[in-house]
Amino acid sequence: MSGEQEQVGALGPLVGYHLRRAFGAFAADFAAAMEGTGMRQVLVGILAVVSSNPGINQGAVGRLLGIKRANMVALINELVDLKLIARVVDPADRRAFSLTLTDAGRAMLTNCLARIEAHEREMLAGLSEAERATLLDLLGRIERRDPAAG
Repeated sequence: MSGEQEQVGALGPLVGYHLRRAFGAFAADFAAAMEGTGMRQVLVGILAVVSSNPGINQGAVGRLLGIKRANMVALINELVDLKLIARVVDPADRRAFSLTLTDAGRAMLTNCLARIEAHEREMLAGLSEAERATLLDLLGRIERRDPAAG
């Protein structure tokens, strides 16, 4: 039995425990990588989705990222206030807003993605490319698992 398993007892073999610990390490390093930008993971995620889908509405962004509708309004307002996203009434649906990145938003996303790539290179330095691909595959399977399937 390893020293860690002795210390954490029954938690040692639990995948969820290790996922939470890995997430905590990733989140702390991510925050350090973003220092000085004013950006958080959720904001970078929104910028990335809007960049890939110009004209998308905020409801669709929220669904893609798993963000509750009530929280999306404040997050989009924050990005609009920072002049990173432009929000206009969608001509096809006057109840919805169409979102696009501003020039400042594109520059911020480029800067953040470069920082994130460096952060991930450092965090995953001990993994081969094949191991990294396997990790992404395994995490994706967990993420896409249908809880109703049992």
